Amino acid sequence: MLVSGERYVIRTRNETTQEITRNVQSYALPVIAGGIVLAILYLGRVVFITATVSIIIALILEPMVTFLMRLRLPRPIATFTVCSFGILVLYFAGLAAWTQLSSLAGDAPAFRQHLSEVSGRVSKTMQEIEESTTHLIPAVRPPAPAPAPQAPATPARKRPSNGRKGAETAAPPEVPGVPVIPEVRIHEDRNPITTYIYQSLGTVYEFILMASFVPFLVFFMLSWRDHIYRSFLRFFSGSDRVAAARSLEGVAEMARAFVVGNFMIGLLLAILTWIAFSIIHVPYPFLAGSLSGFLSLVPYIGMPLAFVPPVLSMLAVGAPSSTLLLAFFIVLGFHLVAMNVFYPKLVGARVHLNPLVVTFSLMFWGFLWDAPGLVLAIPITAGIKAVCDNVAGLRSWGRFLGD
Repeated sequence: MLVSGERYVIRTRNETTQEITRNVQSYALPVIAGGIVLAILYLGRVVFITATVSIIIALILEPMVTFLMRLRLPRPIATFTVCSFGILVLYFAGLAAWTQLSSLAGDAPAFRQHLSEVSGRVSKTMQEIEESTTHLIPAVRPPAPAPAPQAPATPARKRPSNGRKGAETAAPPEVPGVPVIPEVRIHEDRNPITTYIYQSLGTVYEFILMASFVPFLVFFMLSWRDHIYRSFLRFFSGSDRVAAARSLEGVAEMARAFVVGNFMIGLLLAILTWIAFSIIHVPYPFLAGSLSGFLSLVPYIGMPLAFVPPVLSMLAVGAPSSTLLLAFFIVLGFHLVAMNVFYPKLVGARVHLNPLVVTFSLMFWGFLWDAPGLVLAIPITAGIKAVCDNVAGLRSWGRFLGD
């Protein structure tokens, strides 16, 4: 009986150990896989950002291609027409912005002068506030410490000079046949401005290189859309294929609703801000109004960013303070109306993400992909939610991400 009891205890302990090992493995493998995925997303962020932007643009342009195909145009010709039209729109918008920037560059000396005057006034105001605070609150000085007793100076011992006056240390002896190598000091340029310029040039080159791939990626995604769609669905079978098709439709619908909705709101804000800035005589109203309208849509920091373009344009020509104050109230009013009236109806009704998930996604993707991550965080998270809503095993996660 004792032997059988010991065997039972040993068998129970082995089963418990095996169960713990299985549980550890079941939790460890997803953690390791998640870490690998995060490392790949971070190291290959340039490629993933370019691909994500191309996919979003292709999803936006797909209805236009479908409309031209209904007019009996082949898909490649319809795709080429839509892409050419989009490039022309970007070209004329860039040309208008370049004209405004060229005029702004001519006012660069005046801009520096007005900026120095403003910074001088701000420094003077801060100094006056500091002086008034000093008069109101008397400074309490700590008592001066007592001087420490000085030890008697001991005469310095001179080293042997080897018969030469003024020599404290003897030069190292020369070894016959061995040349004396002079001391070489390497000057290292650690200028932070130069380092920043080199880093900026590398970033600009990388951006231009990746941006050059976007038109080609968008064209091939649109022209080969049917082939890619059918080939992707062949990876699944039965009910999984239906779920995959619904997930693709949900992601496409969400991306169009989010991007097109944001673009329409930004365009409306840009036009209204442009008109308002022209009325109150803000310098360069087209450039300042367009940038302010679209920057107002940046999550959480849209309001302060939207106020930067009019401030810079007014500093370039030295506009009065009253114009600056009017521009502030205009930007504030348009931002509040857009976020509380237009955004919930055009974007929020399709995305359905709760504020906590939006904040965490901005933090997460901003950490991985920097500034592009902040722009792409919400559409990526909403796309993940669309997939979770159409897959039976992930619907609980879709409800967790939803509002």
